[in-house]
Amino acid sequence: MRPHFRRAALDEVGGWDAYNVTEDAELGVRLARYGYRTGVITRPTWEDAPETLAVWLPQRIRWFKGWMQTWLVHMREPASLWRELGPASFLAVQITSLGMIVSALFHPVFVGSILYSVAKLAMAGEFAPGDAAIGAVALGNVVIGYAAFIALGLVTLSGIEKPRPLVFVALTPVYWLALSLAAWAALWEIYRRPHHWSKTPHRRASRPAAPGR
Repeated sequence: MRPHFRRAALDEVGGWDAYNVTEDAELGVRLARYGYRTGVITRPTWEDAPETLAVWLPQRIRWFKGWMQTWLVHMREPASLWRELGPASFLAVQITSLGMIVSALFHPVFVGSILYSVAKLAMAGEFAPGDAAIGAVALGNVVIGYAAFIALGLVTLSGIEKPRPLVFVALTPVYWLALSLAAWAALWEIYRRPHHWSKTPHRRASRPAAPGR
């Protein structure tokens, strides 16, 4: 996917942030603060997604690190961000940046709490009140998170992009654990090398022949 901007608008808001590794995400928030609206061009984008973990993981680390940078930069003055974006867009920024980061970071904690509760139930045959509450909260967070993720994928993907929905659903826990790994690696990177850019190689997508050729 390639972003496109009007040159005049780009100049007005100060251009790209050369130090943010998800510069398009940061620029989207900044454009909104200046009163601009952005849209999405419909598919296809003619760009392939990563097909191996070795390519996918560095990309996700870069994305998480960039979302952390974006949130930290724009939340330096929360009152100004609220005033310039408005309540709805301010909340959207918190959900799509901070919410995504926190949910990925704490996902192993929730999974571990569920496994701990199950193991304790298996050994003791009953829950202590505190253990039951912890297990219920963890299970609720995981179920709601997975359900939202699966629903979003099934609604937004086209038919050709979801030929095996049951596999997609079954692999969701594995995918979320991989996301958590990326988020924790991004947290380390933003401290040790915040502007390191892990490039993502893409092979040229094959395009269908134009009609009449």
